[in-house]
Amino acid sequence: MTAEVKPFPMHDREFVALLASIMALNALAIDTMLPAFPAIRASLGVADPNALQYIITSYLLANAIGSLVAGPLADRFGRRPMLLMSIAFAALGGLASALAPSFEMLLAMRAVHGFFAAGLGVLAVSVIRDRFAGDQMARLMSLIIIIFMLVPVLAPSIGQLVLVVASWREIFHVLAAAAIAVFIWTWMRLPETLEPAYRQAISIPVIARNWGAVVKNRLGFGYMIGAGIMMGGMFGFLNSAQQIFFDVFDAAAIFPIAFACVAGSMAVANFSNSRIVERFGARRVSHTALVAFIVLSLAQLAASRLDPEPMWLFLVLVALNMGMIGFTGSNFSSIAMEPFGHIAGSAASFQSFARMALATLIGAATGQRFNGTTEPLAEGFVVTGLIGLGFILFAERGRLWTRPHRAALRPKPPTP
Repeated sequence: MTAEVKPFPMHDREFVALLASIMALNALAIDTMLPAFPAIRASLGVADPNALQYIITSYLLANAIGSLVAGPLADRFGRRPMLLMSIAFAALGGLASALAPSFEMLLAMRAVHGFFAAGLGVLAVSVIRDRFAGDQMARLMSLIIIIFMLVPVLAPSIGQLVLVVASWREIFHVLAAAAIAVFIWTWMRLPETLEPAYRQAISIPVIARNWGAVVKNRLGFGYMIGAGIMMGGMFGFLNSAQQIFFDVFDAAAIFPIAFACVAGSMAVANFSNSRIVERFGARRVSHTALVAFIVLSLAQLAASRLDPEPMWLFLVLVALNMGMIGFTGSNFSSIAMEPFGHIAGSAASFQSFARMALATLIGAATGQRFNGTTEPLAEGFVVTGLIGLGFILFAERGRLWTRPHRAALRPKPPTP
């Protein structure tokens, strides 16, 4: 007699909304800070304006390192308890950052916040992979990212609104309040999704074996690195955006609107992806977007050398480029996870670390090259596009626009 299979207690729409909200806590912790950079610089006496980018970099780099911890713990103890712990520490991290008396202490608290919030993205992806695979997972990831992208659209405006009525420190209180609300929702509605048979022991050999499996898998490794490199282009814009609009175009007043337009293009791309990916396949869609990104990046590089460069042209090109990253992001990540259904937590953990660490370093390098023009950002786009294409060709053994048979997506049984 077989045991009765309990239906999943959440409708897909609520499932998408909840996981998007969990992932959005990371974006909220980054993007709400951008309009506050001048106020933080004046309040904490920061001499070098480029140093303010470390507010983003410290969070992202610590977030990448924390990803290595979150996945193995979730494979051992389950997704639900580790998600709740990550959300709780995200709230505490926001409160701690609000109390920072110096710029150095603010960076330290941002790193602590980022480290403990790492589970938000890693475990959300693990939960999705527990239930879905292949193009279906890519479609669901796109739907989640549509909601997730509302945060970058609104976050700078939220930060600007807070600055109108309070100090920059109150922005961190908003972050804590958002984390508390998501904690309550997760506690009440999200069940455990990890099958008991897939639980992994916490031991150095097991962790090393799982991470080694990710590195040795040509498909997983190539798409993991490709996704990280493309994300690096996005982080380059994230690090440079405030200075570009404030200093290059003297357009501080419209910065929240301009940033919303760029983020909105990514939301549109992910919505479009969710509608077409199961029909055309994640590879065909993302490979086309990658080639388009390279062409657009070359156009942006040419535009950056105009004197003067029209702001409208910059905004159109960067929005289109971010849209192409929107098409590649969820698809590359989904393809990279295809071979690892049996170790989804550890695989998502290691892949998140690799993507985030690589993207953070690329984004920081691009941002630190800011020289009063948009040229370093455009050059970064071109380089990331070409190198990203190289890794995708490596993963696919030189072939683009293919689509594997569904049998190839079936998860392997767990290794005892």
